[in-house]
Amino acid sequence: MTALTAELEPLYQAAKAAAAQAYAPYSHFPVGVAVRALDGSIFTGCNVENASYGATVCAERNAIAAGVVAGKRQFDALMVYTPQQQLTPPCGLCRQVIAEFFLPETIIYSSNHQAQLQGWTLQQLLPDAFTPLYLANSTKVPTE
Repeated sequence: MTALTAELEPLYQAAKAAAAQAYAPYSHFPVGVAVRALDGSIFTGCNVENASYGATVCAERNAIAAGVVAGKRQFDALMVYTPQQQLTPPCGLCRQVIAEFFLPETIIYSSNHQAQLQGWTLQQLLPDAFTPLYLANSTKVPTE
């Protein structure tokens, strides 16, 4: 467990407020996320479920998308908040999206209503992530 520090408090409060807006009528598992861009600005998202379950969008992707809409492309912090006893890391799909915009050594935090925290590096959550570097460094093979 990690302690909630003064630096993380704004992210925690923003993620908690976002979770209060979650639309989770099917899972009853509200999630809020706050991401911090390199300039210190914070963007939030919540999970938005859909009766066609595959159309559900996670809080992590909504928060990152909000930052992208504002013109941000790099982030240095992410806080997940769920009002659950168990601290919950991002799902696999969100881990891949996080890898697009965060460095591998970035700490991804999970928190709950008791202000408990757990952190993992992105590298721990998604080792050997497929990132834009793979595309940039690839050798194009001509097709016949």
